Formats: sequence, structure tokens, C-alpha cells
Amino acid sequence: MKEVGFFQSVRLKLILVYILLLLLGIQVIGVYFVDRLEEQLETNFTNSIEGQLNSLTYSLQNAFNTERGEDSLPLNNDLQSLINDFSDDNTDIGKLWVVDNNQKVLAATTTSDQSPIGKKVTDTAITKVFLFGEATEPKPWREEGTNNRLFRGTNPITDESGEEIVGALYYEVYMNDIYEQLGEIISIFAKGTVLAITVTALLGILVARTITKPLTEMKRQAQVMATGDFSQKVDVKGNDEIGQLGHTFNDLNDKLKLATATTEGERRKLSSVLSNMSDGVIATDRLGAITLMNAPASRLIGQTFEEVQGQSLVDVLDLNDQVENISEVEEAGSMIIDLSSEDNHLLLKANFSVVEDENHDMNGFITVISDVTEQQRVEKERREFVSNVSHELRTPLTTMRSYIEALNDGAWQDPDIAPRFLDVTQNETDRMIRLVNDLLQLTKMDHKETSLMKDRVEFVSFFDHVIDRFEMNKNEKVEFVRNLSNKNMYVWMDKDKITQVLDNIISNAIKYSPEGGSIRFSAHSTKKQLRVSITDEGIGMPPDTVDKIFDRFYRVDKSRAREMGGTGLGLAIAREMIEAHHGKIWAESREGKGTTVHFTLPLMSQKRRGQS
Repeated sequence: MKEVGFFQSVRLKLILVYILLLLLGIQVIGVYFVDRLEEQLETNFTNSIEGQLNSLTYSLQNAFNTERGEDSLPLNNDLQSLINDFSDDNTDIGKLWVVDNNQKVLAATTTSDQSPIGKKVTDTAITKVFLFGEATEPKPWREEGTNNRLFRGTNPITDESGEEIVGALYYEVYMNDIYEQLGEIISIFAKGTVLAITVTALLGILVARTITKPLTEMKRQAQVMATGDFSQKVDVKGNDEIGQLGHTFNDLNDKLKLATATTEGERRKLSSVLSNMSDGVIATDRLGAITLMNAPASRLIGQTFEEVQGQSLVDVLDLNDQVENISEVEEAGSMIIDLSSEDNHLLLKANFSVVEDENHDMNGFITVISDVTEQQRVEKERREFVSNVSHELRTPLTTMRSYIEALNDGAWQDPDIAPRFLDVTQNETDRMIRLVNDLLQLTKMDHKETSLMKDRVEFVSFFDHVIDRFEMNKNEKVEFVRNLSNKNMYVWMDKDKITQVLDNIISNAIKYSPEGGSIRFSAHSTKKQLRVSITDEGIGMPPDTVDKIFDRFYRVDKSRAREMGGTGLGLAIAREMIEAHHGKIWAESREGKGTTVHFTLPLMSQKRRGQS
């Protein structure tokens, strides 16, 4: 495992947390302190200046109200003298104007070459004094050009009665001293903050080390455990949360040691079982990639596990012609795989089962393969035997039928018994001929001699037509119930062959349906397939015989089947025809509850429909 750098460590994060918390606290205190200090300094300063300005205003008011003789100083000189004296005593004064009721400047501080004395001013603050007779509240201001902070306002100058406004005092006072003091205080506060952060960082390093050292030891122990060594333990030195974590870590170490030993024992057992099985076993993940294969499977497919590990099961077993992707393997259940070569004939039967996780989600597949080459050879020989017997029997049976028909047309010695004898003989002969014909048809299909005349067919309407044909001739005491899809479903199929399949299944359903029973017909689409179901309410069959009804010559109730003229080959022919269409046929049944026969056919894709 890669070593964790200092800049990625928990230690640095703890130090940063300490520093940030301290910095946050200092900043909150600093902001509040500076804000309150600034407010207090401004208040003290403005109160002091306003008191002095009020005193100056009173002096100016006395100057305005003093009677002037010939020997007295002019009003302008007297006012200017007061302004100059006030300015000399207060260095923060930026501008002082004394204005008469005509808004003409009588006296002023001069800070530039252009003196305002004698000029008329139109400042709104001065105008308001003469209009409303009240002092203008001082307001903060920034001087243009220098950006100095100041506040300005006006005080009215009244006559002796205090009712008439005879003049006004306009003032601008600099506040730079306040903010210089505030800046020095902030500088001292910042230096203290830096010192506090430095001390906190040193303390944080020591505190973080006490926390991270046990965690570092646990990390090293985890790395040792990852190699399979569970002999070491974490040294626990306290009973705090980290100490409890250490105890929990040691408990985990013991449990992992036990679980690993158990798993290893089970692995050896599984390996022994797989190695000694006669059938091949292949395990895959959920995507179909091979993760496990035993020796018998390697012998059957002719490849070692190292050669196929990680490859797709579909490719290794050459299932591309039977399934499009691994998800269809679950639906297939089992299939025959032809791995024959020019020198060796090999047929394998693969049974697929799904592996589920604890949430019942598909987690992979287990495939069991076995060699069925010999079984297939025996089955082929049996089919060839049936074919030979059928060919040998057909000619004499046909001749027999001709003679019996001839005798049946003529007179017979006993007019009561002879016709019944001949009828039974004729019926048996017909049954045998049907048997021979069915055998011949099966033989042709086994040898791929029967070609399918496929066409594009809308199945729902086709199925309706077949059901209508049976409904016209059925027993009125048997009810037909249809549950067909409302949408069009197109199938690429041989209509005659599928008609024969439906005829066989529906005929069996009618034969075994009791009076008052019903036969249900269903046709719906599932994924890319058409699924057809025909259900009767007949006698049903035992569960262990359901899969055998598609075998040749198999009858659940042989005596009843013979009475009804059955040959035992109808469903076998149906299975061959459905499989020739790349479909699947199966049955579900319960004794006394009836039987349902299902079969599937591939639906045409949208692209192929448009091309047809």
C-alpha cells in the first residue's frame, strides 16, 4: 500500500482544524471588537467636535448681535478672527464658513488660493438651514481627490430673540486621526493572531500525534493482515474511543482468522469434489466470463482453465447459434452442444443454473456439461429402426385395407356380425397407417429431409382461424376461452407445420376435456418470443411423467389413448416441428386439474418486418 504523505494525513487535517477553529474565533471577536471600537471612537470624536462647534456658534451669534460703532471692528473681521482662533486650536478642522442670510460667505478658513469670502454659495445643506431653521445633522463624507474621511454639517446663527436666522456655520471636520488609531489597534490584533496561530499549530502537532499514532499502528497491522498473517495484535494503551477501536480491531482479527480458516477448508472440499466429479463444471460471473472450471470440463472441451479464464462462456462452448447473449442461457435451462470435429464426434449436454447473491440478484452461472454422444447414437439407431419397420409395414397394411374395403362392399355370410368385424378391422388398419405415416414424418424430420416453407404470418389471426375450425365441430359441452394479445405479432414460420402442431395439441385437449369443461387459449409476447398456451381441464398427469409426453410412443393412459385412436407420436412430431422453428415446447400438469401445453416461437424483428 502506498505510504500516505504528510499533506494527505489525518495529522495535518487535525492541525488545520485547530488552526481554523482558533482563527474563526479570533476573527469573530476581532470583527465585533473593531466594529464596536470604530463606533465608539467616532461617537467620542463627534461629541467633542460638536461641543466645540456649538461653542463657536454661540460666539458667532454674539458677534452677529453686537451693535457696531464707528470705532468697532467690522462684522467680517470679528467673524474671521473667531474662525481663525477656532481653526488654530483644532487641527482636524477642514473647512469653516460663516454665511449670512443672503447665503454670502462672510468669513472662512482658507486652504487654497481661491478664497470663498464674499461669494454666494448654493450648497443644499446651507439652504436648508435658512428654509427650516434647524441644524443639519453631521454626515460622514469622503473628500474628493484625497479620499480623506470627514463629516460635515451646518449650525444656524440666530438673533437675540432666537427666532430669526441671521446666518449659518458650515463645517467640515477630518476624522483621519480616528482611523489611524484604529489601524494601529488592528495591526496589534493581527500580530497577536499570528502568535496565537503559531502556538496553536505547535500544540496541534502534539495533540494530533497522540491521536494518529494508534491509527498508524492499526494501518500497519491491517497491511500485515492483508498478507494472511493474523498472529499480531494492536497494542491498546487506553480505554477511550481509539482504545475501543483497537479492541474492536483485535476482535476483527480473531474473527477473520477463523473465517479464513473455515473458507480455506471449504475451498479444499470444493476443489476435491470438483476434481473427482465425472461431469464437467464451469462457473461464470454475471457477465458470463469464466471464473472456475474443473478437470473433467477441461477434458471435454479440450482447453485448460488458464486458456479460457476470463473468456465468455458463449464463445468457449460455441453457443452463438443458439443464444444471442448470456442472459438467454437462464431461459434455455439446458441444451445440446455439438463440438464435433472431422476426426471426433462429440455431443455435450449443458445444464445451466443461476447463482444468486444474498439479495436474490443474479450473480453468475453454473454450467454442468456431460458427454451424451453415446446416448445420441443409441437414439439415432432406434429412430432408424422405427423407420425401417415403418417402411416394411406400410405396403402390406395398405393391401389389407384394400381387401377389407372390398369385402365390406360385398355380401358376407353373417349379415349381423361381419359388418361390425370389418369396421373394427378397418379402424385398426387406419390407426396403423396413421402410425406408419407419423413414423415416416418423424424419420424425415430426424434426417432433415422435411423442408420448411416459411412465410411471414400474423400469428393472432392465424391462431384465431385454427380455433374457429375446431369450434365449429366441437362438443357443445366443451367451452373455448380465448385470451389473445390485441397487438399484431409476426412470426417467420411454415403455416402447414404449425397448423399440424396446433391440431395435435387442441385435439388432445378436446379428447381429455370432461363434459362442461373449458379449454383456454393464450398467445402473448415475452421479450423476443411468442408464447402460446393451451390449457384443458382433463385428467392431468403425475409430475414425473410430464416431460415424457413428448417422447415417441409414450402414453400416460395407454388403454384410453388406444380407444381414442392415438399413436403416441403427435406431441413428438409437435416438438420436432417447434424445434425446427427454433422454438421450445413443454407442458405443465397436475393430476385431476388438467394440463397446459406451452410453446414459443421467435418473433420477427421490426427491421425484418419492414424488409418482408
